[in-house]
Amino acid sequence: MATLTFWGGVGTVTGSKYLVESQGQRVLVDCGLFQGLKELRERNWNPLPFDARDLDAIVLTHAHIDHTGYLPKLVADGYRGPVFCSRGTAELAKILLPDSARLQAEEAEYRNRHSLTRHTPARPLYTEDDAYNALNRLSPVRHEEKAFQIAPGIHASFFPAGHLLGSRCVLLEIEGAGEDKSGRKILFSGDLGHTNPLVLRDPDPPAACDYLLVESTYGDRLHDSTPPDEALAKIINRAAQRDNIILIPAFSVGRTQEILFTLRKLEDAKRIPILPVYVDSPMAIEATELYLKLAEEFDETLLDRAHRIPLRTRETHFTASRGDSRRINEARGARIVISAAGMMTGGRILHHAQRVLPDPSATLLFVGYQAEGTTGRRILEGETEVKIMKQMFPVLCHIERVEGFSSHPDYNEILVWLEQSPAPPRTLFLTHGEPAASASLNKKIQQKFGWNTHIPTYGETFELV
Repeated sequence: MATLTFWGGVGTVTGSKYLVESQGQRVLVDCGLFQGLKELRERNWNPLPFDARDLDAIVLTHAHIDHTGYLPKLVADGYRGPVFCSRGTAELAKILLPDSARLQAEEAEYRNRHSLTRHTPARPLYTEDDAYNALNRLSPVRHEEKAFQIAPGIHASFFPAGHLLGSRCVLLEIEGAGEDKSGRKILFSGDLGHTNPLVLRDPDPPAACDYLLVESTYGDRLHDSTPPDEALAKIINRAAQRDNIILIPAFSVGRTQEILFTLRKLEDAKRIPILPVYVDSPMAIEATELYLKLAEEFDETLLDRAHRIPLRTRETHFTASRGDSRRINEARGARIVISAAGMMTGGRILHHAQRVLPDPSATLLFVGYQAEGTTGRRILEGETEVKIMKQMFPVLCHIERVEGFSSHPDYNEILVWLEQSPAPPRTLFLTHGEPAASASLNKKIQQKFGWNTHIPTYGETFELV
């Protein structure tokens, strides 16, 4: 009997973990951290519902922390098997996982120093050494679309997903599964990208499968039809007239590079003034260098004659040290600051936000999804005061949003992607979405295709008949 159990990425957009079991073999697809609401974050500290030492393999769809960030804890708990992923995912994980550990350590140190914790002392979920130990388990795949064995009786193959550098859909083929013992195929979409993403190649169509897991992040909405460069240009020009800071919370990997690419394009077209642009994230600096190395991931029409893609503006300043970060606040006049974390859940963005939020002439510009329970979500929903590092700050600045930079598809793009399926799956599972988004997309899929669908819950096990 083969089964699929959902230990994350259901009822929420974080914590993705999908456990496949067949004939004594156990494979985990994705190993993400829970983020956002307190009740979700607390799951990171609870004992796993399975023994890490019993897993035979892990497969990663992409490098974002909500899909990889629990890996160091899993390795610390005894996992000793391989972690299969694309080359791009492996390279990004080398940046993201140690940074995740450092951020946790810094957060714990800050809370201990300022007595901002109920736990004495506050501790990180895992250490930087744990992160490097996890990186030693990574096994980048060379021939991605050719099925390879990850455990006895279980094979995997990868297909471009268009969401992030190295992001892939994962197809698992399980020998002897099903009532007829003929085997079953499960396709994990991971996080998909836009149709025609800004810099990456388009997602591949779905591979033939018996069971399909599809993300539903924006399952209840359509993206703004305004091209993101047009929307960004209008906001930058309005903000520049106020001669003050434009603060952009952005994920260091993926979103920051897309923003830099678009700002440079707008500058070259003289659609915005050339402003100082501060990229305040050591991880974003490393990620940008990596993006420049892996040109095979890009849409070839965007590459210049040297087979590169421009990922810096005319006046970009990369700030690696804390001192450089603090000096940004000494600058005056119109300027753009891009910093992480993208949902304002931690990182250097919080220090800038303390100064920007109460300033009526400053601009806070959101360019990505804000999960339930995050500071970014509360600001977007109109809260007039938010808590940052245990202190309340009034929200008096200009709040702007550009949806076109989202690296997730809207519901129409998901339907178009599903329409390319060679045949209907036995069951389609809606994952990686908040309840309303998953329910809305579920209804649309049933109306359009008439497929058998299911919205799984945390801990639910499904037999692959």
